[in-house]
Amino acid sequence: MPAVTAENPLALPRVPRVDPTVDRPRPVESITTAPKGYEGEGFPVRRAFAGVDLRRLDPFVHMDQMGEVEYAPGEPKGTAWHPHRGFETVTYMIDGEIAHQDSYGGGGLIGGGDTQWMTAGGGILHIETPPEYLVMSGGLFHGFQLWVNLPGSLKLATPRYQDIRGSHVTLLSSADGETLLRVIAGELAGHEGPGVTHTPIDLVHATLAPGASLTLPWREDFNALAYTLAGHGNAGAERRPLAGGQLAVFGAGNTLTLAADPSQESRHPAMDVILLGGRPIREPVVAHGPFVMNTKAEIVQAMQDYQAGRLGRMAEGPHGTVRGEADGDLHPGDDADQAGD
Repeated sequence: MPAVTAENPLALPRVPRVDPTVDRPRPVESITTAPKGYEGEGFPVRRAFAGVDLRRLDPFVHMDQMGEVEYAPGEPKGTAWHPHRGFETVTYMIDGEIAHQDSYGGGGLIGGGDTQWMTAGGGILHIETPPEYLVMSGGLFHGFQLWVNLPGSLKLATPRYQDIRGSHVTLLSSADGETLLRVIAGELAGHEGPGVTHTPIDLVHATLAPGASLTLPWREDFNALAYTLAGHGNAGAERRPLAGGQLAVFGAGNTLTLAADPSQESRHPAMDVILLGGRPIREPVVAHGPFVMNTKAEIVQAMQDYQAGRLGRMAEGPHGTVRGEADGDLHPGDDADQAGD
């Protein structure tokens, strides 16, 4: 799991130790195991948020861990053209590469710690496919896609695309030098990541060495989630066991604690965790397929706009001009109808 590393982690800026006089550790409220499924044209995913109340996830809506899978030649798969409205998609590649193209001119090839940040806003069409050489050769594919909700006032914002190279991610070290921290968006201990977000969030990829313990300052007005990509250890001061494919949801407080077990698997010699925090929007959420809105009427309008070609067209692409027709099954995730707090 290379993502982005540092030749000498000890030379990186360090996150200071938390002050024990003001430390209020966040307790672990739940740990869930992500079920396995398939996305797009059939690539394997784990549904990181399955079974968790949307009110505990707010402002996050959905997250898939893509892979980890070793493709044979001819096996790599992607997604067909599909629309989105009302939120932002964040795709972070750790191993392998994927190509993106959308109806607002965004796109490119991401891999090796790169992130594509797409604000669907009022509506966009896009496609994600493995590059042709990877289809021919096969290889390792691993990453995740996160959906970040937008408040009602921004759900029809103008779409935009951010291509965040891995070399631009902010690299930090824990106070003891045993954990590498990659700040993709938001802020950690005064260090900001390159991602520009409509909804205030923090997104950090942490790699804990075997036996490492990590306690980070965490904004009290943000929620706190930790999804384990690989490895095993524990979460919270109560040391709840946490392994690959599991999500920890934390309660209130101002610090976040994780630890890696001294012994890790040979394939994954460290514990890799995605840390998420965001300011809850606390608005009604109605999600259907590729649309995340506030009301069912807005979902119906999104489908009608898509069918009428008002979410954008591709003048050129693998299948020519794109228009498509919404059939309510453009994303295999379950529909959600959840009122905010």
